[in-house]
Amino acid sequence: MPVHLQGPWNELFGRLGLLLIPHYNNPVIFFAFMLVTVGGTAVLTTLTILGRWGWLWRDWLTTVDHKKIGIMYVLIGLIMLFRGFFDALMIRSQQALAVGPNSPGVLGALHGYLPPFHLDQVWTAHGMIMILLAVTPILIGMMNLIVPLQIGARDMAYPYLNALGLWLTAVSAALVMIALFVGDFSHAGWVGLAPLTELAYSPGVGVDYWLWSIQIGSIGTTLGSINIIATIIKMRAPGMKWFRLPIFTWTSMATSIIGLTSFPVLGVALSLLTFDRYLGTHFFTAGLGGDLMMYTNLFWIWGHPEVYFVVLPAFGFLSEIIPTFSRKPLFGYTTMVLASFSIAGVSWLVWLHHFFTMGASPKVLAFYSITTMLVGIPTGVKVFNWVFTMYRGRIRMEAPMLWAVTSVFLLIIGGMTGMMLSIPAINYIVHNSVFVVAHFHNMFMVITYAAFGAIVFWWPKVFGFKLDERLGRMFFWLFSTGTALVFLPMYTLGLMGMTRRLDYISHPSWWPLLLIELCGIGFYLVSVFVFLGMIYVSYRDRASNAVTADDAWGTSRSLEWLTHTPVPFYNFAVTPIVHALDEVAWRREQGTLDRQPERYTDIHMPNNTGMPIIISGFTLICGFSMVWRIYLLALVSFIAIIALVLIRSFTKHPGYVITAEEIGELERTSRPHRQTEEIENPVSMGTGGGSMPNHGAPAARHPDY
Repeated sequence: MPVHLQGPWNELFGRLGLLLIPHYNNPVIFFAFMLVTVGGTAVLTTLTILGRWGWLWRDWLTTVDHKKIGIMYVLIGLIMLFRGFFDALMIRSQQALAVGPNSPGVLGALHGYLPPFHLDQVWTAHGMIMILLAVTPILIGMMNLIVPLQIGARDMAYPYLNALGLWLTAVSAALVMIALFVGDFSHAGWVGLAPLTELAYSPGVGVDYWLWSIQIGSIGTTLGSINIIATIIKMRAPGMKWFRLPIFTWTSMATSIIGLTSFPVLGVALSLLTFDRYLGTHFFTAGLGGDLMMYTNLFWIWGHPEVYFVVLPAFGFLSEIIPTFSRKPLFGYTTMVLASFSIAGVSWLVWLHHFFTMGASPKVLAFYSITTMLVGIPTGVKVFNWVFTMYRGRIRMEAPMLWAVTSVFLLIIGGMTGMMLSIPAINYIVHNSVFVVAHFHNMFMVITYAAFGAIVFWWPKVFGFKLDERLGRMFFWLFSTGTALVFLPMYTLGLMGMTRRLDYISHPSWWPLLLIELCGIGFYLVSVFVFLGMIYVSYRDRASNAVTADDAWGTSRSLEWLTHTPVPFYNFAVTPIVHALDEVAWRREQGTLDRQPERYTDIHMPNNTGMPIIISGFTLICGFSMVWRIYLLALVSFIAIIALVLIRSFTKHPGYVITAEEIGELERTSRPHRQTEEIENPVSMGTGGGSMPNHGAPAARHPDY
């Protein structure tokens, strides 16, 4: 045992003996356990009764198809979004009940129903889950789904690594869920406030769950970033020049560069903290040479680029949705690209504004204040470009556009409050208040609205039918009502002096606003059920909601709307040749949108593999073992991971070939309403899959990818 630990420990079972010691319990935890148990049992029983285990393994768990991997990323994100929401429900209800000295307490709490020991864990879990395990997987999932289609690729550059990144993210989420029932979670905040994360102040396993979950998940995110960058650089279709890339692809590129360069910094910070907790070093301890501010700097050097890591894809969503429903090209394409990379660059120069109160010199404060304000320039460029895109457009306020327009409105509010917080004098006053909490929730609502708009927008492309419009609008208005009722009072409470992370409210005058926040959470809760109902009703009525055209909205502009709806597993029967920035809009104007190839050629595809999920299974065992310090089991599982990686590296994976005859049959089956036009002098309109007739486009030779 490298360091002295409080409580029982042995070589075989590590610290599992802690579970035998009577400790805090709460019916809320039991309810959550029963909910997960009943839900999990229902899913397992359904799969068994329907005999779908083989299908699940072959088609999903071992897949390397970027579309299915993207769907599973989004599914993980939505599940963890609901988990994080219920944490928020507990926070808001606790604060609404624990107001004033006469407020009653139940379930072991002096006021309300959650004692500080429990509520601190809820704060930590809520922040970490929402940022790293809800929003991030949803955005990575959408990038997986859409980027290869937008650039005319058949898959990601590294399909195996893509699957491995997914399952490492799933392991990260699993460790957080296990912590809900086996042991405790960190009480040191989602940022890991030093020195609270040190062993002397957090002797339990909660911080270890937090630490290993983030560390494993960050590896998966880094792998995903590498994959996106390589895919965009090397897998573009012929004719897809850099300045023909859709804006969402550009923002995905900028996001992935941030991810590739920032997540290793987080890995270093957490590794040093791991050394402190497991080996007895003193990198971040309160004494013996430790530097508390070094951890804070390292964390926020990652943490603020991470904010733009998640907001840039949202800006990409808006840049795809708004032109489609305005029936106009995006205004200021080049400036949008430059703005995206300007935001990514400046994101590395602003982290110190998270701790303006640390006592730095006026010159330091002035520098980081100015750089923080600079972010507003490229962000403002984007807002004006979206507004000018809508100006004099024939706007259709369908569900995706409702989400997109509201996201822009929230961005304006969040940007103005961000400018306030960039001024050190104001920041000193509201630092650590719920005004700051309201601001960053405001910005994450920008992302959430854009993400929901993107899900509704691209849903028919993935599944072949639209989501129910009536329930979609109902979901939007309920969710928006909840947003207004929660965060407008929160801004107000922050200016009234309410600090964050309170388990007890000493000022009864704040109670009305806290009650309004709780009502807002109620609207959110209802919207969750409406969202689930929308999915169910849309699936039930999928025949009547089916999309018969490749372009589900009729005015879409980018390349993903050129292929089938839903997208086949090979993406494009013919690798398209790109002629313009908005390729689908260009072909629509040229009258060539529905033209089909006269012949096909074979397509090579990668094989499915179970290695990523098996490696991730051993990673889960290794992570759990390190949390409970079962070192022997951790060593065995780590050796197994290395062995599996080596086996995979030295095993040939030739993939498989879809013959031209099979492609032709699949195309005829999926597109019975389309007709091939016979004309003279066919010009190649695609590579690696066939040729397209000439319809006025200039002939050009392109390399085969």
